[in-house]
Amino acid sequence: MKSLKVFVVSDSVGETGEQVVKAVVAQFRPNFENTIIRRFPHIDSDDHISNIVEIAKAQDALIVFTLAEEKMRKKLEECCLKENIPSIDLLGPMIQVFQKKINEKPLEEAGLVHKLDEDYFKKIEAVEFAVKYDDGRDPRGLLLADVILVGVSRTSKTPLSQYLAHKRYKVANVPLVPEINPPEELFLVDPKKCFGLVISPEKLNMIRKERLIALGLNDDAIYAKHERIEQEIAHFYKVVHRIGCTVIDVTNRAVEETANDIIERIEQNK
Repeated sequence: MKSLKVFVVSDSVGETGEQVVKAVVAQFRPNFENTIIRRFPHIDSDDHISNIVEIAKAQDALIVFTLAEEKMRKKLEECCLKENIPSIDLLGPMIQVFQKKINEKPLEEAGLVHKLDEDYFKKIEAVEFAVKYDDGRDPRGLLLADVILVGVSRTSKTPLSQYLAHKRYKVANVPLVPEINPPEELFLVDPKKCFGLVISPEKLNMIRKERLIALGLNDDAIYAKHERIEQEIAHFYKVVHRIGCTVIDVTNRAVEETANDIIERIEQNK
């Protein structure tokens, strides 16, 4: 069986090119016997290309490449043609077809797919973080969070945490109750990343009554009484004053509006 050597040349990590090569090789050699596939990632100069072509010639390898920049593709094609080395351009022909179809110029920027993947995984990580450290479940999360939300019950802490998580912010939230001391970690974090959420007593009374009814409970429970709500809000102000954090009134605000306000403040403080 004749030996086969394939060099995968890429301006990114080369994973796409390698997977395509493996798919093709498997049609001839399912067990990849007597086959070597070698990646050359992050190729970004003419010298790199010249060196790879020289090695390919010495080792009788063929070259498969995924290069986003047209200039680099042409350079590699010319070098391979000069040295009589078989080469396959995986991206170039498809880029040309797309360019003609939509009449737009390509960005010619390496690694864009992996940047999107990285962004996706950051979002997933942030969502998992928000779930793990929701409702004060583990105070240790406060020291790891990008954003900390504090407020009395029913001030949209959880939906706001999830919305911010989809913007790739790691969010922890803490409910404030007069009978329970806030976690000490809350007073150790940078107050600039902590936000107190407050709501008018009248609005909160209405929200809590609706919540009780939805749960099949009597809407005159102490949870929804004005006296209790006033007590909780007074406790809230004592805590946020001690923290020294920003207070945002969410009474007539959508979650998106509050989130955008927080994001703007966080970015300004960086």
